[in-house]
Amino acid sequence: MTAAVPSRCLCDAGALRTAHRYTEPPPGETRLPIPPGSYRRDLLRCDRCGHFVSSHDLDLRSLYQGTYVDATYGSDGIRRAFDRITALDPARSDNAGRVRRVVDFAARHFGSAAPRSVLDVGSGLCVFLHRLREAGWDGTALDPDERAVHHARTTVGVKAVQGDLLTITPPGRFEVVTFNKVLEHVPDPVAMLARARDFLAPGGFVYVEVPDGEGAWAEGPGREEFFVEHFHVFSAVSAAMLARRAGFRILELERLREPSSKFTLRAFLSAEGDSGGRS
Repeated sequence: MTAAVPSRCLCDAGALRTAHRYTEPPPGETRLPIPPGSYRRDLLRCDRCGHFVSSHDLDLRSLYQGTYVDATYGSDGIRRAFDRITALDPARSDNAGRVRRVVDFAARHFGSAAPRSVLDVGSGLCVFLHRLREAGWDGTALDPDERAVHHARTTVGVKAVQGDLLTITPPGRFEVVTFNKVLEHVPDPVAMLARARDFLAPGGFVYVEVPDGEGAWAEGPGREEFFVEHFHVFSAVSAAMLARRAGFRILELERLREPSSKFTLRAFLSAEGDSGGRS
């Protein structure tokens, strides 16, 4: 998989210009199986909306064929990583704040604090669905990696589907569809987000988290938000454009610095033309 660099930004108004050129991986980035000295990529930034795009011809297939999981957690480390994160003090946990925010928003959106059905796209370690399951929610994990799917079923105890959101047959309709740090990993985030409409129940909402490039850029191009696996790094404006182009309207959009130090944009969306919900 090589980067399909768009000629224009999501805002369709500005030009993409080189913000930084990498000649070696920044500290902490997952190492690709490439010859020494072959690492070259440009970080492009829109001169109007501040959106970032990673431009290169590096082969990223290893990241999405299991190597990413191995490099990030170790071949048998999914359970250990899950246990470590779930044991964190809530004040130090990105996930604890995420779950609290989604549950609180759902209570306002639906006019009731009753548990909801949720599809988590790119479920990974499944920490998010674990906490929602504890709150009584009916969770379904969707992930392309068979190990993540097995972990979701056997460790977390939720329903799980292996596959790609763009190509699978919807296993049902869900009141909530979530993308937690997923859309930055795909060349065409508009297409992926638009596909969520086929999985969303009338009156439901979509929750999106993406890296905040504007916040991260203030600390330099070595930040993890700009690592090679991220095709896109968003600004508030480009996140809004992403939602609009995918056929959604923004109910709330906010930025935060998470306990892990990540700069994050999060948004709650409803499908255009859907009058359900009370937000």
